[in-house]
Amino acid sequence: MKALFTCFLPCFLPCLLAALAVPAAALPQNRPSLAAIAVNENGDTIPHVRLQPVYCFARPRFKSARQERKYYREHARMVYNMKKVYPYAQLAKQKLAEMDAEFVRLTDDKAKKAYVKQMEKELFREFEQPLRKLTISQGRMLIKLIDRETGRTGYQIVKELRGGFSAFFWQSVAIIFDSSLKTQFDPDGQDQLLNQLLFLYENGQL
Repeated sequence: MKALFTCFLPCFLPCLLAALAVPAAALPQNRPSLAAIAVNENGDTIPHVRLQPVYCFARPRFKSARQERKYYREHARMVYNMKKVYPYAQLAKQKLAEMDAEFVRLTDDKAKKAYVKQMEKELFREFEQPLRKLTISQGRMLIKLIDRETGRTGYQIVKELRGGFSAFFWQSVAIIFDSSLKTQFDPDGQDQLLNQLLFLYENGQL
């Protein structure tokens, strides 16, 4: 099943992230910076540093030591997967915005299709091997994070870029792998822990 899923991702994601034709080294890194200024008081230079906010979340309560161990194993796995796929979701947000702007400039449908096709080829060439290394869990998380970052589900993006038939086709393929391109990020429900981890990661606390 994993082998089939890893073949599905490199074929599907060019449709979803058609503007991601950049080298892997250019993936955005989570490196929050500190804004520093210096103030001169009575001849002394005193540095003033604006610190990043620090997020704190309530520690969950456990009924048993076994439940606690299970929770932190899943927690560690989720952090690992998040760090693996988060840069791709960020690039999707950035490049999709650029693509939207390009579509406004391209008034000819033929030119738009050619643009999308060109980007797909570049993406497939650049990201085929990295995407094949993603696990099923990482692929599902990526679909959720793309919805979080772009405000659009994978299904909506494919439909906008390639039309309803392509969206239906890839949704049908996703269902085979017990996934869905219509999956939305649920920060207050199923994805509450992931959302908390994302806040920590974006703030440089992970």
